[in-house]
Amino acid sequence: MFSIAPLLAGLLAPKHYSLIFAANLLSETIGAVAFGVLADRLGRRKIFLVSLTIEGIALILLSFTYRYELALAVLTSAMTFGIGGEFGAAYSALAELMPKRHRGKAITLSTNFWNVGSAAIAGLALIFKSIYGDPETQLQYLLFSSLAMLIVAGLGRFSLPESPRWLVLRNRQREAELVVSSITGVREDFSIEMRVEEASFSIALPRYFFRLIILAIITVVQYVTYSMMAYYAPYAPDFAFGVESAPLIIFTANLGASMGGILLIPLIDKTRRWATLLSFLGGTIGAFSVWCLHSVSSYYGSGIMSTFLAALFITLVFSEWAWASLSTLQSELFPTGVRASVVGLLTGLTGISSSIMVLIQPAISAYLFLLASSTLWLVGLIAALTWYLKGVESADKSVEELVAR
Repeated sequence: MFSIAPLLAGLLAPKHYSLIFAANLLSETIGAVAFGVLADRLGRRKIFLVSLTIEGIALILLSFTYRYELALAVLTSAMTFGIGGEFGAAYSALAELMPKRHRGKAITLSTNFWNVGSAAIAGLALIFKSIYGDPETQLQYLLFSSLAMLIVAGLGRFSLPESPRWLVLRNRQREAELVVSSITGVREDFSIEMRVEEASFSIALPRYFFRLIILAIITVVQYVTYSMMAYYAPYAPDFAFGVESAPLIIFTANLGASMGGILLIPLIDKTRRWATLLSFLGGTIGAFSVWCLHSVSSYYGSGIMSTFLAALFITLVFSEWAWASLSTLQSELFPTGVRASVVGLLTGLTGISSSIMVLIQPAISAYLFLLASSTLWLVGLIAALTWYLKGVESADKSVEELVAR
């Protein structure tokens, strides 16, 4: 769903792409913050279903109205509003449902399917372009494919249980025990093991301020640079390979990110601090490599594009490492009572910062756009190093242990 606007804007709204992208990102921010709070009040499962419903309705309407720029802007923004609403509910549910020794792997796999979906839809766009000469037919098949994916995802979501930790927090002990017994096959009273701490922002903010600041920095850096390189770089003025390269850029970047999620799985539950530091170190080196290769492209022409794509692929491997690592940290370092709200807040910051970059993009060259991405990666590396030196190691610890620290 997030890839729809970047894939269609070049054909349907080339003069207003920055405004459409900015509207998408700000809508994602609103959805993340609002639904994060609601997920803490109403439950993870309910919000997870509501967000998908919003995305589905918007996509269906877009299938009939995509020719109009205003409809493209409004309906893709409605999609990203729903996408933003998923973060707090989804990550909280995973952190609260998964055993501590597998929590990192579960969240890594979950976040990785964002990349799988983006790579798949961009790959289909390339296939449709090669098969059908008519752009109208290409767009119709692309939207139909997106709708088919959404239906499959929706069928799976209705079987998801509510978070037992959230149920305990709401004094619904019996329901929580039924959820756990349905998963483990064992009926027992876990009220002692699952001590859930009630909390509010007024309590969490000063107590976990260091965690919030570090996570805010690395979350914004990863998300903004990921969007810049994977989606928006082809739209920057003087981009060496032209706006027509957008489907190939999106496909290559998200394929790299998809591979990155798989490669991180053996490491993520052994150490969070090392995984986070290595991800930002590799991402920083990769981002500067992408910038350098683009800078010299004028001397080597299109022949350097394959090398540029290879560097982009590798950079996005580490970008996904960073996203999976920080998503796991967001999900496990805060109390159940505010967990979804914190995830929503941190995710919301990414939409605001990314929209700023998108709005200034038409005024700066691709050279400066990619240099800004590299510089942001360096800022993230400094924050990751700070967390490595002073942060807590959260691998193989229960969420109750971590909020007590």
